[in-house]
Amino acid sequence: MTSTLAPASADRAARARGTAGPRRRTRVLALPEARWAAATLVLFLIALPLQLTGAPAWTWGPLYALTYAAGGWEPGWAGLQALRERMLDVDLLMVVAALGAAAIGQVMDGALLIVIFATSGALEALATARTADSVRGLLDLAPATATRVDADGREESVAVEELTVGDTILVRPGERVGADGRVLDGASDVDQATITGEPLPVAKEKGDEVFAGTLNGTGALRVRVERDASDTVIARIVRMVEEASETKAPTQLFIEKAEQRYSLGMVAATPAVFLVPLAFGAALTGSLLRAMTFMIVASPCAVVLATMPPLLSAIATSGRHGVLVKSAVVMERLGEVDAVALDKTGTLTEGTPRVTDVRLLAGAGLEEDELLTLAAAAEHPSEHPLARAVVDAARERCLDLPVAEDFGSTPGVGVTATVDGRKIAVGAPARLLDGVADPGSARASAVAGELEDGGRTAVLVTVDGTPAGLLGVADRLRGDAAATVSSLATLTATAPVLLTGDNLRAAARLAAEVGIEDVRAGLLPQDKVGAVRELEGAGRKVMVVGDGVNDAPALAAAHTGVAMGRAGSDLALETADAVIVRDELATVPAVISLSRRARRLVVQNLVIAGVCIAGLVVWDLAGTLPLPLGVAGHEGSTVIVGLNGLRLLREAAWRRAAQ
Repeated sequence: MTSTLAPASADRAARARGTAGPRRRTRVLALPEARWAAATLVLFLIALPLQLTGAPAWTWGPLYALTYAAGGWEPGWAGLQALRERMLDVDLLMVVAALGAAAIGQVMDGALLIVIFATSGALEALATARTADSVRGLLDLAPATATRVDADGREESVAVEELTVGDTILVRPGERVGADGRVLDGASDVDQATITGEPLPVAKEKGDEVFAGTLNGTGALRVRVERDASDTVIARIVRMVEEASETKAPTQLFIEKAEQRYSLGMVAATPAVFLVPLAFGAALTGSLLRAMTFMIVASPCAVVLATMPPLLSAIATSGRHGVLVKSAVVMERLGEVDAVALDKTGTLTEGTPRVTDVRLLAGAGLEEDELLTLAAAAEHPSEHPLARAVVDAARERCLDLPVAEDFGSTPGVGVTATVDGRKIAVGAPARLLDGVADPGSARASAVAGELEDGGRTAVLVTVDGTPAGLLGVADRLRGDAAATVSSLATLTATAPVLLTGDNLRAAARLAAEVGIEDVRAGLLPQDKVGAVRELEGAGRKVMVVGDGVNDAPALAAAHTGVAMGRAGSDLALETADAVIVRDELATVPAVISLSRRARRLVVQNLVIAGVCIAGLVVWDLAGTLPLPLGVAGHEGSTVIVGLNGLRLLREAAWRRAAQ
């Protein structure tokens, strides 16, 4: 066993990230969208104070023109390309709306619209680039080289791409495994958190399977390669994330879908409003004024604003309470969720092993604190997570640890040391009791079985060769896990599903504690994706909540992916649609509830905007609507729906959602 005494949360985060080198991140200004957005914002911020302070129009007018050009040329060009495919793109509509505002004298309003639109595009491009960075960074988990051993026992360092099925590689202590394969010789503890999400290293010996990118412990392993580098589990994770991100159905805010048809209708109707009266002998000036008024009052500004303020307000309120929702589309999708799949380690649990039981054996003559003191003293020099759990438990009880001498560690077995003149051994019961004929061995085996049946890892402590007691170690359940599961079941009318790479016994025990019946354990990343696809095939809109590299493909494939932020891997954080920054699991049902309220406000706003637009259009077509009054009515409805959407910024909105 091995472990430093670094903070557990930091260690968990480091193991989950599995970093093997410097992380490659795209710089913001390396993106052309970001550079154009920055130029647009700078030009606008220079022009605005000049206009507001009464400077001559020739000083700020050209700056506004450059603002329109810098921020509008790219979406305008994209919109024109969409027109060639007989689609009226929202990008083009926004640029036309900005130009229309400038045409009627609202130059600043149009420029502000361009700034907002350019900034939104830059943020979307940055999010896409950072996701690609994380996918590429995942490849760093697997080492670039491996030590290949030939039939004569000679060793050579080769690139992992050169390894072929049947080769033998040597994995030294502390190295990452270079290929998927099976152990031929040796024993060690291997940290598989990046692949399976298991909270503790797994003992590996002859015949056991190991995965590329996992971290070897203190023992040396000789491994027979069973998969090519392009087909390892870690390589498949990369492909699954990329494929899920590319094939995930493109989504729009539902109002954008309706806006396509509405805008086409408005564009077609405006010439008719101008030409039909002319055909019946109306004056040119009057017809033109009527058509302009129609174009203004019928424009979908209020309809567009009906959607964004509630969703953006919900995003802001969620952010204040530790939930980062990455876009308005994600906020809308959160409210559609009707099934939830939860990871175990680091999501429902804290992801850190803790001592939960201290069991004394008859005849040992020790108290609980004495047993824990001896075990912690022996484990103190170790770097194994179990050792850290034992030492942390002793510190929580404020126990003084004597200095251990003659420390030794055997991979897959445990540690030995001399403490206060006594020979202490701490490790796996099956290994320490092997060949021991002491009468306490049978009782120790029975207690170990009880602990393991309860989903705990049993750790035996022997004193001078005699079994003295056992420690039960388990990953601690989050305090709000059971309440969160209950809330999610109520919100979605379906109990959540547990998807974990951990063993079935530990998963079933935890599931029973939180009230989950559908337990799927021992899953590799592709198995989690398969489970998500199965639920979606049944017509469900699935939310996946996870934290590790092994969860990333499922997060990408799901209708909505949510990552735990504090201990989450970089890939999970970038792939997820939302991030629980403070690891407060109870915020998951709260943000779903807030999303649903935002959707209700959107519907309210659409009704308000629709009634106002319909009334003004009828007035313009059936009577004579003065242009200033049309503008006032149009802007007034826009203000009303905007203010209505901002109601979700209030603190009461989150409290109501959390209830």
